[in-house]
Amino acid sequence: MRRVPLIPTLVVVTAVAAMIALGLWQLLDRAPKKEAYLAQLAANPAKPPIAFPATPDDRLLFRRTTATCARPLGQRLAGAGAAGFRLIADCGDGLVVQLGTTPDPMFKPRWSGGAVSGYISHAPDGRSLIGSLFDHSPQRLLLVADAPPLGLAANGKPDLSSVPNNHLSYAVQWFFFAAIAAVIYVLALRRRNIP
Repeated sequence: MRRVPLIPTLVVVTAVAAMIALGLWQLLDRAPKKEAYLAQLAANPAKPPIAFPATPDDRLLFRRTTATCARPLGQRLAGAGAAGFRLIADCGDGLVVQLGTTPDPMFKPRWSGGAVSGYISHAPDGRSLIGSLFDHSPQRLLLVADAPPLGLAANGKPDLSSVPNNHLSYAVQWFFFAAIAAVIYVLALRRRNIP
């Protein structure tokens, strides 16, 4: 019988402990914070309307809001899943408005601005997944209009399920990785005839 190797065992034990700690962090810290955040977002639609915020604040998602777009600086179509395309107007000074949806990829916008009411959501973000790892700037906010201009269909209602809540699954993954690492190491020791 051989002795258990000290350095590899310390490395594996440290790695398993780190994975368990990450799982506990997701389960006991991140998940409750996310639940509290989701509860706040669920309550936002019932709160009184506010002026559209000048700076991004994710705590305001789904809150009712109003703004005035004096004159759109630009308008473009962006993908909207099953709804086809959504018309987005940039009004300057941080105000971006989602006016409505259309199935027509060649839709020509004719909106000249005015008062808009709706709810706050995230603006489309062109950052790649890897780019978002290095760019920690907050995502721009968007006013999703209640009443679409002529020729557009109405926007969907605020959807809380669009906010990911994956912390329980992350915790399970870390615990699973820890168990797999421990089992593989025990099997490797047995293969080398180490008790």
